[in-house]
Amino acid sequence: MNDTSHISCCSHHEKTDFEKIKIAIGILLLAVGLFINIEGAARFILFFASYILIGGKILLRAFYNIKELKNIFDENFLMSAATIGAFAIGEYPEGIAVMLFYRLGEWLQNRAVSNSVKSISALLDLKPAFANLKQNDKIIQIAPEKVKKGDIIVIKAGEKVPLDGVIISGNSFLDMSNLSGESIPKEVGEGSQILSGAINKGGLLHVKVTDEFKNSTISKILEFTQNAAKKKAETEKFITKFAKIYTPIVIICAVLVAILPPLLIDAAEWHVWFYRALIFLVISCPCALVLSVPLSFFAALGSASKKGILIKGSNYLEYLSRTHTVVFDKTGTLTKGEFGITDIKTYNGFSENELLRICAHAESFSSHPIAQAILKAYSGDINQNLVKNHEEIFGFGIKAEIEGKSVLIGNEKLMRKYSVSYEKIFAAGSIVHVAINGVYAGYIIAADEIKKGSFEIVKHLRKLGIRDIVMLTGDSKIIGEKTAKELGINKVFTELLPLQKVEKIETISKDLPKNGKLIFVGDGINDAPSLCVSDVGVAFAASGKDIAANSADIVLMSNEPEKVVTAIKIAKKTMHIAWQNIIFAISVKIILMLLGALGISGMWEAVFADVGVTMLAVMNAMRIFR
Repeated sequence: MNDTSHISCCSHHEKTDFEKIKIAIGILLLAVGLFINIEGAARFILFFASYILIGGKILLRAFYNIKELKNIFDENFLMSAATIGAFAIGEYPEGIAVMLFYRLGEWLQNRAVSNSVKSISALLDLKPAFANLKQNDKIIQIAPEKVKKGDIIVIKAGEKVPLDGVIISGNSFLDMSNLSGESIPKEVGEGSQILSGAINKGGLLHVKVTDEFKNSTISKILEFTQNAAKKKAETEKFITKFAKIYTPIVIICAVLVAILPPLLIDAAEWHVWFYRALIFLVISCPCALVLSVPLSFFAALGSASKKGILIKGSNYLEYLSRTHTVVFDKTGTLTKGEFGITDIKTYNGFSENELLRICAHAESFSSHPIAQAILKAYSGDINQNLVKNHEEIFGFGIKAEIEGKSVLIGNEKLMRKYSVSYEKIFAAGSIVHVAINGVYAGYIIAADEIKKGSFEIVKHLRKLGIRDIVMLTGDSKIIGEKTAKELGINKVFTELLPLQKVEKIETISKDLPKNGKLIFVGDGINDAPSLCVSDVGVAFAASGKDIAANSADIVLMSNEPEKVVTAIKIAKKTMHIAWQNIIFAISVKIILMLLGALGISGMWEAVFADVGVTMLAVMNAMRIFR
C-alpha cells in the first residue's frame, strides 16, 4: 500500500471514529435531558445540541442538495423536514429520536452493503501480486502487467497463476474454485491451457504466456463484475423513477394533512394536525425501497460469481427471470466438441480388442481427431515399428501392413475401391470400416460425445417452467436429431451456417410472448453473432474462445451447461425477493401513513416502523447470498 492510500485509509477511519464519538455524546445529552428535570432555554439548548450532534450530517446533506438543486426530495429532506417540525412544536426528544433511529438504520444498512462488497471483493481478490518471469537462467519477480505475450513464467506450489498460458513443462493440480466454483482440483500437464486466478496446488510449472494481463481471464472477471452494477435492471430503474415522483407527492400530502383539516373543521387544532403531518413525513421515507432493491441485485451478482457465473449486468438477471425459450448450440456446448468412440462392431471372427489394436497402430501416424479418438480408446502400447508401407489415401483412408497383414481403414469409398464386401451403416457419427487381408473385420463409430451435465439440463429447465428448448447445429440431420433425441430436446435445426443460426434465432424471437426472453447458449467463435442477437447470450470462458466470451452477456467459468439452470434460478429468486420488498414496503408505508394522519400512531411508532421496514427489507435481500 502506498503512502497516499494509507493516508486516505487512516482519514476514513478517523472520520468514522469522529462520527461515532459525536453520536455517543448526542445520546448522552439526550439521556440527560430525559432523566434530569431541566426547564426553559437550558432544556432547548441541551436537546438542540444533542440533535445537531446526531443529525447534523443529515441536515447538511439536505442543505447541500437544495443548494445544488440536486436530488432535493430525498430521504435527507424528509428527515430534516420532520425533525425541524418536531422541534418547532416543542417535541424535542421525538425529533432527536427520529434522527437517532435513522442514523442507526443507516449504519445497519451500510454494514449490510459492506458485507456484500467484502464478499464479492474476497471473491475477486484473485489478482496475483507478482509473476516469476524466467530470463535466461534467472527468475525475477515482476508485476503481471509487465509480462508480455510469449514470455516464460514459473509458477511454484501454492502460488496463484498470474496470466493465461500453456504449460511447457511440469505437472500439477490446479485449484479452480475461484474461477469455476468447482472444489475438485484440475489435473494439468505439458500442453494444458491454464487460466489466471487458479492456484497451483502441486509441482513446479513452466508456462508460456498466451495473453497479456489486460486480456487475461482474471482481468476480465474483475472488469465484468465491477461493471455489472452499472447496467441497471428495469426494476432498479423503476425504484429510481418511483422515488423521484413519490417524494414530492408525499410532501404535498403532508402539507394538505397539516392545513386542510384546520381550515375545514372548526374543532381541528393547527398544532395537532401539523404534528400528524410530521409523522406522515417520517413514515413516508422510501429508504427501504431505495436500498433493498439494488442490494438484491448486487447480492445476486455476488452469489452467481461464487458459483462461477459472471453476469455482466443486473439487467440480465431480470431478462433471465423472464426466460421463455432456451436455444443451445450443439458442438462444444451440449457435447464435448471432440470425438470419442461410441460403438465397435466386429465380423468374420475378429475380436473388438484386435480390431481396436490394428486401428490404433495404423492411426498412430495421424493427428486427425478421429485418429486421436481411436488412440485414446486403445489402452495398450503402440509400436510403430510394426507398421510398414503406411499410406494415407486422401478422401478414402489408410492402407498399411501391420504384423505382415494387409490392412484397410477408412470410409465406404475405400472398401469399394478395394472390392471389400462391407456392412452399410446408418448411424450418428463418423464410421470407420476395417478390412484385414481383404476380409471385412468390422467398423468403429467415432462421434462427438455428449457432456455429462447435458442429460439433466433439459429436465431441470422444464421444472423451471421453460417449455421451449431448441438446439441449433451445423452437423448433419442424422447426428443432430440423434443428439436432440438423447437429450429430450424436441426442436432441432441442423446443417446451419453461422448466419443461418442468427436468422433462426430472429425467427424464434418473433414468436415469443410479450415479456418472454430468449437465451442462447454457445461456445464457439462462430456463435458470436448468435450471442449478440439473443436477449441473453451465454458462453463458456473455459472453452478459451475470447470472441464468444466477449460477445456474451453471461460467462460460465466452467464447461458445464447445467450452470445455465443455476443462473436462471438465481435470477428468479432475485426478482421474487425484489418484488417482495417492493410490495411489503409500500403496503406497510401506506397503512402507517394513514394511521399517522389519523393520529393513531405517534412519532415513536413512525421511527420504529421506518427503521423496521428498512431492515426487514435489507435482511430479505441478503437471503440471496444463501
